[in-house]
Amino acid sequence: MYALLSAVFAALTAVFAKKGVSNIDSDLAMAIRTVVITVISWGLFFWKGNVSGIGTLTRQNWRYLVFSGLATGLSWIFYFKALQMGKVSQVAPVDKMSVAIAILLSVVFLGEVLTWKMALGAALIIAGTIVLIL
Repeated sequence: MYALLSAVFAALTAVFAKKGVSNIDSDLAMAIRTVVITVISWGLFFWKGNVSGIGTLTRQNWRYLVFSGLATGLSWIFYFKALQMGKVSQVAPVDKMSVAIAILLSVVFLGEVLTWKMALGAALIIAGTIVLIL
């Protein structure tokens, strides 16, 4: 259910961002969205009372969360620029190709097992993306 809700809100993100990025700098649009997300994230964190969890973070947690944040930031920079220049119906599918890339990276870097179903699913995502952008 959470994954489905995530997909719905990700779709709304693309549509709202396309409307919001029109006639302004894409970096400004991304910065505004980032502030909103930051307020929501920290608000939820404090509201749930998880403050003691900060002390349990290890160096590895910090390192990989910082790397993840950097990757997210770079992804958003390119995503907003792509939305500004292209159609949502073409940008969003290419962006979602990250699912196929994540599958491959999880095998290489995390040692996850690549099943034939996962390989076929990744291949279909890539093929579907190519069909949608052509």
